[in-house]
Amino acid sequence: MNKVSVIIAAYNQEKYIGRCLRSLLQQNLSNDLYEIIIVNDASDDRTSYALDLFCDPRKSIIKVINNKNNLGLPSSLNKAIKFSDSKYIVRVDSDDWVSKDFLKILYTFLENNTYMDAIACDYTITNDKEEILERKNCNNYPIACGIMFRRKQILEIGLYDENFYWNEEKDLRIRFEKKYKIHRLELPLYRYRKHFSNMTNNQNSVNLYNQKLKEKHSL
Repeated sequence: MNKVSVIIAAYNQEKYIGRCLRSLLQQNLSNDLYEIIIVNDASDDRTSYALDLFCDPRKSIIKVINNKNNLGLPSSLNKAIKFSDSKYIVRVDSDDWVSKDFLKILYTFLENNTYMDAIACDYTITNDKEEILERKNCNNYPIACGIMFRRKQILEIGLYDENFYWNEEKDLRIRFEKKYKIHRLELPLYRYRKHFSNMTNNQNSVNLYNQKLKEKHSL
């Protein structure tokens, strides 16, 4: 059994998915300790072709789940979590990438600190040319990715709420932190790519799901 499952949901990410996967395949962690689970959410660009370049089924640590219909981000992430049987789960978005020590350091922290429920690392924001714009504290500016969870705890709280097409990570975090704690690792191991097509650029949808989040949790 793998110790860590990296979960990725991809929809029309032919431009970026290769960079993401290369960073994950170059980790300073033994290949027999982790796997990469990608859910291709019925992409209609060349995402499938890009994935095929990396996925030799005879030897690849990459597992691809192809959705016949577009299910949306939270449903696709839940599919990946259910497919996994690893001890730990960490989400990486398909247009981002990570440092070579990303998995090793997060995994080592959780393995050696059993009191920790989850560990999140700091991150850098980059532009589309991969130039670093700024570093972010993951506690002050939390994002959906770069957090390694114990899988059994994510299952216990009920996974992602599939009604949240935006703010799915905020809803998950609120429910998780009612019982557990996410610890901060002060190392910028995650690279958050800022570009025009980021989902969070759709302000109308952001506003709608901000209101939905407030109503669900009485914020």
